[in-house]
Amino acid sequence: MQPLEGIKILDMSRTLAGPYCTMLLGDQGAEIIKVEQPGLGDESRRFTPPTWNGVSTYFLSTNRNKRSITVNLKSKKGKEIIYKLAKEADVLVENFRTGAMDKLGFGYEKMKEINPKLIYCSISGFGRTGPEKDRAGYDLLLQGYGGLMSITGEPDRGPAKAGMSIVDLSTGLFAVYGILSALFARQKTGKGQYIDVSLLDGQISLLNFLATGYMATGKVPSRMGSAHPSLVPYQAFRAKDIDIILAVANDGLWKKCCEAFGWKDLLTDPRFQKNDDRVAHREELVSILSDRLIKMESKEIFEKMDKAGVPCGPIHTVDQIINHPQVKAREMMIEIEHPKIKDLKVPGFPVKFSETPAKVRYYPPLLGEHTVEILTELGYSQKAIQKFKDEGVV
Repeated sequence: MQPLEGIKILDMSRTLAGPYCTMLLGDQGAEIIKVEQPGLGDESRRFTPPTWNGVSTYFLSTNRNKRSITVNLKSKKGKEIIYKLAKEADVLVENFRTGAMDKLGFGYEKMKEINPKLIYCSISGFGRTGPEKDRAGYDLLLQGYGGLMSITGEPDRGPAKAGMSIVDLSTGLFAVYGILSALFARQKTGKGQYIDVSLLDGQISLLNFLATGYMATGKVPSRMGSAHPSLVPYQAFRAKDIDIILAVANDGLWKKCCEAFGWKDLLTDPRFQKNDDRVAHREELVSILSDRLIKMESKEIFEKMDKAGVPCGPIHTVDQIINHPQVKAREMMIEIEHPKIKDLKVPGFPVKFSETPAKVRYYPPLLGEHTVEILTELGYSQKAIQKFKDEGVV
């Protein structure tokens, strides 16, 4: 039995943050019913290129372990279907703009009347309160608005976004944390509750030591490329053949690093003996290390550092890392049977359980694939379902 088996989740979210959240819950056994717009579906179905046999890889990456039902949310009968689903659900997840769910008749207060035990998770760009609550939020916008782009990239160049949709994905993780906490609380109180998760709040949380450091010093963090504000050397360097990472996180590792390379001059240099000294003389040390490392093959560097126990490694490309022996050993790229795609492979389960491992029960669904099945489970007759189809309700 999986941890969330028996938990029913009504997924009214789309694109990435919400669907990523519900997929992770589905991986642990929760039943996910994905509500989509008839004829169109989740907008990520149209995020192309790339596609895999005509299916958006964006959608494929985030929607396994779900069943899809299409419902016209503006129709009277469509609302009736959602209310029935909500009555049976443990959790509802949505990421409409602030006020949209209330206008549709699916706001928290309405759903709470239908199901007092319902956990209602709203995901938005800026949160459901505050002066910016009505603003739309997207990953790129919040990477800039939330401060991330001010600290990402090289210092002598313009702002750069993170290569992945880190704002959406991390917000999805925060939503999972909130939902699991609320489920645990409900076991004690018997009551559901409202959860407000925003892309902006998540970014402020992830600023972490940078935000606290600013509060302490008044110094605004800036772009440092791959370098770290508090540690040196802790960044990317160029070897003779490739770019590498050297992560010397403390004085003990610095000693091991210098001894392994035979850099006695650096080990005894008073400018570099302690981390505080190395930070103060960052430019001098980085310049010296850059001149020395670029003359060495990466293989030699890795062998010396591995033997000494100093964290060091290559900067992999996506194709290199997903085919890496360690990634394969951890089963982090999994194959899913799919009716349109042979050998579909997607990122696997990042948390390993000894007794209740994550499982793939459903491939990313075709649009409305389970509409009839879900409506039948709700007690609708085949005649009624056909009428819904004829009237454009589903």
